[in-house]
Amino acid sequence: MNDSEKSPPSLRGLRHDETRSLSSEDKGLTPQALGQDGDHTRLEDADDESIGHSQDGVADDDEARDLETLSRVSSGPPYSVFSPSLKRWIVAMNCISAFISPITANIYFPAIPAIAQDLGVSIGQINLTLTTYMIFQALAPTFFGDFGDIAGRRPAFIIAFTIYLGANIGLALQRNYAALLVLRMLQSGGSSGTIALVYAVVADIAPSSERGKYMGIVGAGLTIGPALGPVIGGLLSQYLGWPSIFWALCIVTVVWMVPYLLTVPETGRKVVGNGSIPPQGWNMTLIDYIRFRRQARNRPSTQARRQKIGFPNPFNTLAVLRNKDMAMVLFYNATLYLGFMTVTATLSSQFAEIYHYTDIQLGLCYLPIGGATTVASVCNGYMADWNYRRIAKKMGLSIDRKRGNDLKGFPIEKARLQLVYPLVIAGAIVYIGFAWSLYYETHIAVPLVLSFFIGFCVTGPFQIINLLIVDLYPEAPATATAANNLCRCLSGAVATAVIQDIINAWGRGWAFTFIALLFTVFSPSLWVIQKYGPKWREERVERMKRAAEKREAEMKEKEKVINEQDNGVIVESQLTAG
Repeated sequence: MNDSEKSPPSLRGLRHDETRSLSSEDKGLTPQALGQDGDHTRLEDADDESIGHSQDGVADDDEARDLETLSRVSSGPPYSVFSPSLKRWIVAMNCISAFISPITANIYFPAIPAIAQDLGVSIGQINLTLTTYMIFQALAPTFFGDFGDIAGRRPAFIIAFTIYLGANIGLALQRNYAALLVLRMLQSGGSSGTIALVYAVVADIAPSSERGKYMGIVGAGLTIGPALGPVIGGLLSQYLGWPSIFWALCIVTVVWMVPYLLTVPETGRKVVGNGSIPPQGWNMTLIDYIRFRRQARNRPSTQARRQKIGFPNPFNTLAVLRNKDMAMVLFYNATLYLGFMTVTATLSSQFAEIYHYTDIQLGLCYLPIGGATTVASVCNGYMADWNYRRIAKKMGLSIDRKRGNDLKGFPIEKARLQLVYPLVIAGAIVYIGFAWSLYYETHIAVPLVLSFFIGFCVTGPFQIINLLIVDLYPEAPATATAANNLCRCLSGAVATAVIQDIINAWGRGWAFTFIALLFTVFSPSLWVIQKYGPKWREERVERMKRAAEKREAEMKEKEKVINEQDNGVIVESQLTAG
């Protein structure tokens, strides 16, 4: 017997309706929804909890809900109805889609001289396509993130990769500089739009207690791209010509899109809740069709109201920065990314100047730092889950792996940031060592080994903070990730624009030492977030509750006016008839 048949009607309705992800901008968000909470003193074990306990937890409507319970009830329905194997498949497909965006940006680098020669333009003009690419890389997620939170992840993915596929076909066929410039912007818009979505999907299917390992796997796709891109691009450009780069990206896109369209389900909690609400239209896959056809009895008695989808609002991304905790987290994450981008942007030019390597050899020099970022992403994901469990045990709380735990009263900032402090210190030391190894032009093995540890110690904190960003903003994780992407892209653009001038003025040693000191000096902001973050979270919940109460009052007033007008029309018609 399925859960729906075991549960009373009230619980069954809750299972379908209460598990929707409720954004602070959602007009359907009510004070009652914001005011609902479970038991924060003892978190029940998911495997032993009865339906009766679920009803008791749901009935407590007077306590304030924390941020995570905006996306689901703390007791009752599971956090996600997707099976473990299906979750792994969803994460694997997200990892591949995350890999496509960064490899697209870097696979292009070795072909720049050949493209400039074939199109009859200067290297400087081709470099302009890199600038426009980075601009769209920063802006695209602000649109796709907001759209994905409203319409669902699948429509956003489908639109993004359709644009990306068309741009790659055009780039492979074009032989005109203007076409190259425009199509590279479209290519960036399509591929970069998915950056905001991949982490949001993890937030959809995994509670905070096990979110780290999944985000680590997805993050590995993002971090390995910059390392493999130059190598693959150099080989394709040298042996098959530069158009083959874009044909290869077309093939990868089609190979990814076919199984995605057929098998990867919609996970957006505002669309399908915890996965139990049948998706509609382009949110539905072949698997969804079969699953809900066989489980028709589990459908809610009334069809969900079809949501109106407006044009994505990129200013919702900027609104994230109005929150004190989010602003500080995003600022420091951008500082770390500046350190990473400074190394990757200058590694090829510095190694070419010092060691006189060929393009393919320079591409291979990216493998240590790229491999380290991948290892760091996966390892730190598991470490984040371990530290979450450790702190919960220390507080006497049990982990509800099935339904997820409330974050109210739980120091999620501490659970994440404790892992960051030692990595930042080690990263600064290694970074300074890398700086002076370039200054003294040591054996190639020294900067390569140090670049590996830079990849582990500098991007490791970056991945953990990405996880914290989703934890702090679960009501709109794609929008929060888009804000993170906007900040880091802007910092990366500034870094790549000025680092060569700094190196020329100060020398390699002091230039990279300055960058290391930069993200070290601002590291105390992490302690501020850990100390005051829980309080700021509670303040955000209160603001959301007040906004929801105001919207509800306005809606009731409008309904009252409409009812009075309708009653007046009815009375007037009756008098006329009489």
